[in-house]
Amino acid sequence: MEMLHLVPVIDEGLGNSTYLLDIGRGRALVVDPERDLRQVRAEALRLGLSIVYAAETHLHADFISGVRELEETERATVLAPDVGPRGFAHTVLNDGDTLDLGNFTLQALATPGHSPEHLSYLLLDHGRIAGVFTGGSLMVGTAGRTDLVSPEMTVPLARAQYHSLHRLMELPNDTPVWPTHGAGSFCSAAAGGERMTTIGRERATNPLLQVAGEDAFVDALLGSLGTFPDYFLRLGEVNRRGPVVLGTTPPLPALSVDRVMALREQGAQIVDARQPADFAAGHIPGSLSIALRPVFATWLGWLAEPDRLVIIVRNPDQDPEDIVWAAAQVGFDTLAGELDGGFPAWKNSGATGSLIEARSMVSGAEASATVLDVRQASEYAAGHVAAAWNIELGDLAGRLGELPTGPFVVMCGHSERAMSAASILERGGRTAVAVLNGGAADWAREAGRSLETGR
Repeated sequence: MEMLHLVPVIDEGLGNSTYLLDIGRGRALVVDPERDLRQVRAEALRLGLSIVYAAETHLHADFISGVRELEETERATVLAPDVGPRGFAHTVLNDGDTLDLGNFTLQALATPGHSPEHLSYLLLDHGRIAGVFTGGSLMVGTAGRTDLVSPEMTVPLARAQYHSLHRLMELPNDTPVWPTHGAGSFCSAAAGGERMTTIGRERATNPLLQVAGEDAFVDALLGSLGTFPDYFLRLGEVNRRGPVVLGTTPPLPALSVDRVMALREQGAQIVDARQPADFAAGHIPGSLSIALRPVFATWLGWLAEPDRLVIIVRNPDQDPEDIVWAAAQVGFDTLAGELDGGFPAWKNSGATGSLIEARSMVSGAEASATVLDVRQASEYAAGHVAAAWNIELGDLAGRLGELPTGPFVVMCGHSERAMSAASILERGGRTAVAVLNGGAADWAREAGRSLETGR
């Protein structure tokens, strides 16, 4: 058998793995590439490989695919399932189709469920199974969610997912499994740190493969699903048509204070990428706090409005390339620019916030404030402050009217999501909003009390 040189390139923020495979003679296959190809290209360069094939398991909903970019810039052949006409050159593969890669053969396996068109790819080495790329089908300890296409398709796709997983279980136990989605991905129904597995391990330990029958599987899968960003519902069509080819890193032009004010008057939104403490110390009134971190793309796509220009405020030590590529991952191709000089250049009256420690919630000025926990419902149910409200951050802007009058203490797991929520509350006219610098466990230690569980 050939020596297998497979490099997983992991995006911790979006929770996805792109796979770079050396297929011989200085050529490479990439499976499920993201639009930000910097890491993949760096790995290919390190290994002296040219990317000649780019395979896609499904129309990725949680990010914009990089296959169109590779087709245009690298002249790579795009391999993809059939989802109707696409806006760029590609080779359609259907169930059972094979492609000779040279040292390896790729065989398409229809595994609908996560999406109707979903394919897995069996990698064969001279007829022997070397592994299987399962995309959003079989994952480590779980399977891809089936509610991202439409409500009426959720149950039929869950039933299809059941049969797809059992089809994959026909492979030998020692078959390596290389999923695209993993921990941190909203496409995943469970969380865990491992990215790769085997058929035998999943057969023995995957909870969804331990249930008895199709109906029980559907109930178990759908019962594990949480909310997801609404940008999932529009990015699939972007990928089908073919996203704009960016080629190089998109620009982030420097904007004067006067230009920022003018664009804001015309409807532009200001996204402040600094950390919560910086935002609390001073920020442009009405700006949206989304701290630059691995999940920046997710929250930008969830909280910012896609049809409005975006202006960035950042600190000098924050890499503008990381910001613009994260934005491009979720469909913000061209940002209006950034405030030249950052927040210190803002000479107009700025707003401030309050970042507090847990002791202030227990015995300080905020002891009587309403506690708003903006974590996911599953996080809240696992342990929360007594009497805390729970409105997930992604839902907050549309549910401000449900909240009582302030003051508020907003909290999450650390402080980043809470500061985003505080900026939304401020934009909605709420005052007396503090953000907990920490999480529920910090309150529990300070209060000497246990966290409550359940809803």
